[in-house]
Amino acid sequence: MPRYVALLRGINVGGRNKMAMDDLRQLVASLGHTEVATYIQSGNVVFTSPDASVISLADALEQEIARRLAVQPAVVVVSRAGLAQVIADNPFPQETSSKCLHAVFRREEMTPGALAAIAAAQQAAQVKGSRDEAIVVGRTLFLRTPDGLGRSELAVQLARSGGQVAGTARNWATVTRLMAMLDSTA
Repeated sequence: MPRYVALLRGINVGGRNKMAMDDLRQLVASLGHTEVATYIQSGNVVFTSPDASVISLADALEQEIARRLAVQPAVVVVSRAGLAQVIADNPFPQETSSKCLHAVFRREEMTPGALAAIAAAQQAAQVKGSRDEAIVVGRTLFLRTPDGLGRSELAVQLARSGGQVAGTARNWATVTRLMAMLDSTA
């Protein structure tokens, strides 16, 4: 049966959108999914489901989380094969620090406006001396921040883009850990 990871945006960040991972696991299992496991407190849940549509899975999770837990996170669901492709597509394989490499997951492909916003943000960051880089592959924005995400001028510029490039980001250590979880049995 297919395995998936649901990535929730903005969970347990800065004391807002609090959600217990036990509640999330129970909710996902109650929807008929099996082999449910969470990773860290920021809304990563691995599960098995016969449903083949990542969009319908994400929609169902968003609706049930809002209804039962009174939290409204954006949810992106990625299949095991999809996450393997993200890892294979990594345009920064030379980056040795998993904390300096992030994948921003989106439900849909980037629009021309989002791609233009990313290019403008990268140019504005470079003008300010930033060494950060951003590359889009499919639905994923890869963000390399050699000085760390907390010091990233590019991240600041992307945040100012008006949400055109919104998604949910995970550092590379989390991406690879989620892949390992997808490859193991719960």
